[in-house]
Amino acid sequence: MIMADKEFNENNPNLDQLTDEKVVKDRFLILHNDEVHTFDYVIESLVRVCELEPVQAEQCTYLVHYKGKCDVKKGDLSYLKPFKQGLLDRGLEATID
Repeated sequence: MIMADKEFNENNPNLDQLTDEKVVKDRFLILHNDEVHTFDYVIESLVRVCELEPVQAEQCTYLVHYKGKCDVKKGDLSYLKPFKQGLLDRGLEATID
């Protein structure tokens, strides 16, 4: 079975390229704990900037508080950049990984 997969990939070199491109496109906007902002401020920021439902924003805020970070959104880099900048503009710590 492994040999068949190898032969398939050798006969279809674009398959590896498509797989690699898909991996690169799937990134996460991550909000990090900063020990500065209030729960209400972070929740409000996630609702306004990231367009989360209030319940989602609250859950994310608790995860950030207890775990140190939370995946807020998933998508390609161009989709996530405006959300990251919006969070940074509000003084929150956010990265795209």
